[in-house]
Amino acid sequence: MNEKTVALVTGANKGIGYEIAAGLGALGWRVGVGARDEGRRTAAVAALRAGGADAFAVPLDVTDDASAAAAADLLAERFGRLDVLVNNAAVTGGPGQEPTAVDLAQVRLAVETNVLGVIRVTNALLPLLRRSASPRIVNMSSGVGSLTLQSDPEASTGPISAAYAPSKSFLNAVTLQYAKELRGTGVLVNLACPGYCDTDLNGHQGTRTPAQGAAVAVRLAALPDGGPSGGFFNEDGPLPW
Repeated sequence: MNEKTVALVTGANKGIGYEIAAGLGALGWRVGVGARDEGRRTAAVAALRAGGADAFAVPLDVTDDASAAAAADLLAERFGRLDVLVNNAAVTGGPGQEPTAVDLAQVRLAVETNVLGVIRVTNALLPLLRRSASPRIVNMSSGVGSLTLQSDPEASTGPISAAYAPSKSFLNAVTLQYAKELRGTGVLVNLACPGYCDTDLNGHQGTRTPAQGAAVAVRLAALPDGGPSGGFFNEDGPLPW
């Protein structure tokens, strides 16, 4: 591209999302910090700029149709297009997710944010992505969304989860459908697994840094034309479904 690549990262005010924004900024890209909390959004943009990134704020609540539409309007007015979308915003749904006792509100919250939020934001921004010469969509998933790994008694796939883990399996399935529909359009759509990172999402119990977790998303965001689409990757390569 002759002009700077324009990217948007949802949930970019902290953790892995922040580090993805930092990684894309280090490539010389313009990076939108999508976040619903104004204070955290402003602080993240300031910190990224202090680190040399060309960062800007995008007010965005992925659970709200009007917010997603407003984000699309902001990007259209400022840049006229979007080159890269990283759907990172996610919630766990809260503790206590044994399927025999889970509160259905937890399941609804996880699906609303982790799946419907991705569909909502992607569809709002797809017209702008279609204007890009090399559009990329990266959806942040997790190894806990792998049915193959979840069904392996020897695999380490975290605690029993009737909300968060199934929401990531759902996201994986939806992402495949996007890849199928967009095949041949130049829009590459892939899933990234950051691994078990030290973030607010898991109470800072993770063993990897957010920067380590962000690396695979940055790589997928910068795929060359003709790269893979409809894949599920961690830093070592493809993951089983």
